[in-house]
Amino acid sequence: MAHSIPWKTSDVLEATGGDLLSGDRSRVFDGIAIDSRKVKKNNLFVAIRGETHDGHSFIKDTIAKGVSGIVLEKQKTGDLALSEWEKNNIVGVAVSDTIKALGDLASFQRKRSKASVIAITGSNGKTTTRGITSSVMEQKFSTLSTTGNFNNEIGLPLTLFQLSNDHEWAVVELGMNQPGEIGVLGRMCSPEVGIITNIGAAHLEGVGSIEGVMKAKGELLAEIKSGGTAILNCDDPRVLKLSEKASSRVLFYGHSEKAAIRGLSPQRKGKGTVFTLSLPDEEISVNLDFPGDFMVSNALAAAAAGYLAGLSAGEIKTGIEGFQPAQGRMNILTTGQGIHIIDDTYNANPDSMKTAILTLLSLKGKQRGILVLGDMFELGKHAEAMHKAIGALAGKSDITLLYVTGNFSDAVAEGAIAEGLDEDQVITGSRESILEQLKIHLKSGDWVLIKGSRAMKMETITRGLSHGKDINA
Repeated sequence: MAHSIPWKTSDVLEATGGDLLSGDRSRVFDGIAIDSRKVKKNNLFVAIRGETHDGHSFIKDTIAKGVSGIVLEKQKTGDLALSEWEKNNIVGVAVSDTIKALGDLASFQRKRSKASVIAITGSNGKTTTRGITSSVMEQKFSTLSTTGNFNNEIGLPLTLFQLSNDHEWAVVELGMNQPGEIGVLGRMCSPEVGIITNIGAAHLEGVGSIEGVMKAKGELLAEIKSGGTAILNCDDPRVLKLSEKASSRVLFYGHSEKAAIRGLSPQRKGKGTVFTLSLPDEEISVNLDFPGDFMVSNALAAAAAGYLAGLSAGEIKTGIEGFQPAQGRMNILTTGQGIHIIDDTYNANPDSMKTAILTLLSLKGKQRGILVLGDMFELGKHAEAMHKAIGALAGKSDITLLYVTGNFSDAVAEGAIAEGLDEDQVITGSRESILEQLKIHLKSGDWVLIKGSRAMKMETITRGLSHGKDINA
């Protein structure tokens, strides 16, 4: 990038506390990379151990591509031809743990950047909230935003490395599946603003209980910079309880009268929602092109961030209305046969599943509603009961057919039948068999919700129904 922040070897040593094995302390690098396939000449390559590959195995490949600096683990230094590195002026820095070093480099980058940081966490809606917040902030500021699902100890550093001298704000997303992770990520990005969207039944396998989720998400509050602000959803009782532990200023958003940033009179408008955005000093009408009452809540969190940063109501409105959800996040598609698909396949947990089902019911009107559901992951000992509860919700809802795939499909089916669906309305099977059944039984005008956890690959059913001919409705 034209205005990127360069890295010197001395910066790398200061950030990581590593040992210089070879090379020049004044050597300058133009970026940091961890993927040997994407590394560029004059990058610094950090050899991390991934789930399937160890970056140390690709050090020779990166040097062949012109990489002039390597960060590696001390236990791997015995494999190196350091004399060759010295001769070719390749910088080698040894650390005890390269994933920790990656985070240390990211923290160093954040501290020397002039940008302010908004960090977003929550059980549901954090990616959409991050997207809307970025769209709002971009109306007035040069803004960096997390891309994709770069929200963990590897992804967040890759985002922070993109900070340039031009950026005024960064909007980042913090994910977790174990206690302590939000605290680590929060310290890494040291936010001026922290947003908690909600507390729900997600990642129970790692944290044990809903109280564990609350405690884990609340770790963000301790990492907000002195003089910063926590933006909290006061419609969520657990988030409201967390606010009592905030040492920073708190700005509430929601529908409640406790909120400084409120959403008033939400109403369906086509496939979207219109509501009045109420700020402390003005009100303005906002049109969302995407469905779901929860989307209003996400928009209010973004509006609160914009308000804090000094944007006008008009600028906030433009930013909210200009946002488009990422693929697999409440996208509404219509096939050439007139079948409406709600593609919410990116991920799932019990709360987001309930919200999606309610959204289907609100959109379908008098048309047929069909649910196509896959397993929800990371629920631990609660998994069977929570899948059965989702089935029960489906059984009590006004739907015509329920298709279920995954290890807990029988639990979902049992819950649905117990609450009123006939056995012939509930179909379990593989993704492939469900797709074939859908192709036979779907009719023009039907509304179909497709949802499941990421690893279930439910988007293959969306693609199978559309044959690549979907258009945004």
